[in-house]
Amino acid sequence: MKRRALISVSDKKGVAAFARKLHNMGFEIISTGGTAKALEEARVPVVPVSKVTGAPEMLGGRVKTLHPKIHGGILADLEDPDQVIELVDHEIGPIDLVCVNLYPFEETIAGGASEKEAIEQIDIGGPTMLRAAAKNFKSVIVVPSSRFYKEVVAEFELGEVSEETRKRLALETFRKTAEYDAAIAAWLEERVEKDAQIPGEAPENNSEASDIPVEFPEILERRYGREMELRYGENPHQGAAYYVEEGEPHLLSGVERLQGRPVSFNNLYDVDAARNLLADLARDGEQQAAVIIKHANPCGAAVGENLAEAYRKAFASDPTSAFGGIVALSGPVDGELAKEISKVFTEVLISPGFDEEARKIFSAKPNMTVLEAGLLERTKFSAKHVTGGLLLQHADRVEDDSGYETATTMHPSPDVLGDLLFAWKVAKSVKSNAIVLAKDGATVGIGAGQTSRVDAAHIAVEKAGERAQGAVAASDAFFPFADGLEALADAGVKAVIQPGGSKRDAEVVQAADRRGVAMIMTKRRHFLH
Repeated sequence: MKRRALISVSDKKGVAAFARKLHNMGFEIISTGGTAKALEEARVPVVPVSKVTGAPEMLGGRVKTLHPKIHGGILADLEDPDQVIELVDHEIGPIDLVCVNLYPFEETIAGGASEKEAIEQIDIGGPTMLRAAAKNFKSVIVVPSSRFYKEVVAEFELGEVSEETRKRLALETFRKTAEYDAAIAAWLEERVEKDAQIPGEAPENNSEASDIPVEFPEILERRYGREMELRYGENPHQGAAYYVEEGEPHLLSGVERLQGRPVSFNNLYDVDAARNLLADLARDGEQQAAVIIKHANPCGAAVGENLAEAYRKAFASDPTSAFGGIVALSGPVDGELAKEISKVFTEVLISPGFDEEARKIFSAKPNMTVLEAGLLERTKFSAKHVTGGLLLQHADRVEDDSGYETATTMHPSPDVLGDLLFAWKVAKSVKSNAIVLAKDGATVGIGAGQTSRVDAAHIAVEKAGERAQGAVAASDAFFPFADGLEALADAGVKAVIQPGGSKRDAEVVQAADRRGVAMIMTKRRHFLH
């Protein structure tokens, strides 16, 4: 009996060549609608599915393959004699290969399609045939994507597609149909929740945050594909890999590694911190920016009229900590700047470009990983994993300063205000509790990740040394007591920016007034745990 292959694809790329090779190997090709037409035009002999079922395609193509003549042929266990007899009794021929790719639902909704258009792109027959063939992989070869065409043909040319390959293709199929259903569910859930929400009314379990729109689905469906295996995790005894959400931009989207070792687990975490802070500092495009990250915290950040100035100021913030750090730059690197950067060991360097001389200089530093990348694309949400779960939130943003208020009698000058706003942007990217000292568009002392704010202030002052005199400070959250503000004032800090909101705000403001320190309150904190 001639073997049969059922081919029904939305993406026609490569399908004619694949079908022709199957035909030349003795397969009878069964096909539907547009696929059958494409094969006929390519002069590949094809049997319309309606001839197999004895029923026409119906309801505008919604019903084509949902028929016992098709699904009996796909689902029959050919190792079971009773099922083989049933096929013969009902004059159903076995189908040995099913090649299906699905209607482009995700592409359709991404293009802003109407609800009606989106619904018509919800494939029914395709997933049903794929799942049936995958379930019966011992008797049927399932081909869920054009990327498997060459592999399947190659195995046929050697004799037969192995059971190992059949099982792997079945796994890929179930992954594909699960991803497809998840995309449909997410789209429909968004519409259901939008329709159900009464304008201005907060969800019952979110009464304390009535200004936050409903955007968090009851069931979070996401699919992540392994982008790369990593040498190890945070420590050498931990295995690790990098996964990215399918169909979404990610940390390494558009990034080209020019030299050095592949990025590690810790590199990726630090690169994320570096690129996020750089995006905040270089957002307006008026100044060049440089960021140096160590253990996910900035140890130096600066803006300048040119990139070399910004880098030198950032490095000067904490030269000791900068050793072995992650450097992110907002502009292309030339030979002169490359010489400057090469004076100290840099683990990873990220820039939107490198001239020929810079590349030559860095090539003498094989242990430096050099990445070419533009500014990071903003994400809408951020997530943190906890044991057995996920915390999802809107990504933090540096707000505009229209709602900021000066709380003290002393008002900052325009230059001082510029440094305050710069320090505030940096503080957003420093682990809590965070205090950032800055002067002339550069950090001079950073206190990060402390369990008390006054300790963070003391560390920032110690890091700054004499540079604290005349500097400004940013605090990522309010001062619970006046002691943190007093530690900064004692060191010579002349202005502070902080969210406010403490029960002791009045005491803190009074302390600032006594010391002649200007204080801005932003009314928004930037914790980063």
